[in-house]
Amino acid sequence: MPDLSIPLTDQWPDIRAGVGRICERFDNDYWNRLDRASEYPQEFVDALTEAGYLAALIPEQYGGAGLPVAAGGAILETIHATGCNAAACHAQMYTMGTLLKHGSPEQKQRYLPAIASGALRLQAFGVTEPTTGSDTTQLKTRAVRRGDHYLVNGQKVFISRAEQSDLMLLLARTTPADQVKRRSDGISVFLVDLRQAVGNGLEIRKLDAAINHSTNEIFIENLKIPVESLIGEEGKGFRYILDGMNAERILIAHESLGDARYFIRRATEYANQRVVFGRPIGQNQGIQFPIARAHAETEAAALLVAKAAALFDAGQACGAEANMAKLLAADAAWRAAETAMQTFGGYAFAREYGIERKWRECRLYQTAPISTNMILAYVGQHVLGMPRSY
Repeated sequence: MPDLSIPLTDQWPDIRAGVGRICERFDNDYWNRLDRASEYPQEFVDALTEAGYLAALIPEQYGGAGLPVAAGGAILETIHATGCNAAACHAQMYTMGTLLKHGSPEQKQRYLPAIASGALRLQAFGVTEPTTGSDTTQLKTRAVRRGDHYLVNGQKVFISRAEQSDLMLLLARTTPADQVKRRSDGISVFLVDLRQAVGNGLEIRKLDAAINHSTNEIFIENLKIPVESLIGEEGKGFRYILDGMNAERILIAHESLGDARYFIRRATEYANQRVVFGRPIGQNQGIQFPIARAHAETEAAALLVAKAAALFDAGQACGAEANMAKLLAADAAWRAAETAMQTFGGYAFAREYGIERKWRECRLYQTAPISTNMILAYVGQHVLGMPRSY
């Protein structure tokens, strides 16, 4: 493996500053209003799109900036560090891997320039199912070739942003599981045009959740999609989406770093300002030490996130680093969130402070897009060489 340079300080200062200026326009009142109404942050996403930030990872030849995943991470981290939430648009960055690496020249030319300009949105990733959950290789959605089209039947759940997307990456089994040698074989990935599919065999139902994540269930019955929707070769889709999953882990880890830094900043400011019993509460070790520990854990996680991004951008194997970075960053964010809640005391539950909203939002990354236990199972088996636990 060639030597890699891993930055020890925050990179992409111009990008961070530009994103920060956009985020200043969308304060806590904006996010609280949407949270109460369970509405999509359309204006926020439009602002990021118009500024070109959502096209950061798309190659220049297709109208994007052609930046590395580390730059995408800086964008998402900054969004979260300011108190905003990138969940409304982050999927566009990590779904690019499947289309960029395995899509045909015709598919890339047809879709990527429109995605880069914002004319089309690819924000939905149809993988998870009600009965299989994280056991992706056992998914039940079937796509059967019928001449010039595939006939698709199945159900997906926890599919975010489907109502706000024009396109969706869909994972479906094209060969029954009992007819393949390896359980990851026989699965294909399709780029589905939701504008044509909704109402013609595909139904989207909003799923009420604890956070405003635009989450849905998707029901598919005799949906016809053209053969041209298939990305790459039939039956190899599971391998294709793994490319996007490492990017997903790294980018989500950056979001968690942003969350952690938001909580640490807010907790520190409040601890210095809040006076109880004649002294600032930050003078008390019971308040000061948890904040200091949260800061230390965040800085440690940031180093592994930077390593994972450097490996990914160098085209090196990074599965272990990407997974562990996501694990440690999500843990750091949750520790910082709990610390901020305790620091603010009763005021943490008041919506006007923004703490409880961010506390709910950052808890998601203990569970999604991959749970803590699934990462530990991966590390135990693939890094440490212990027997498969599931």
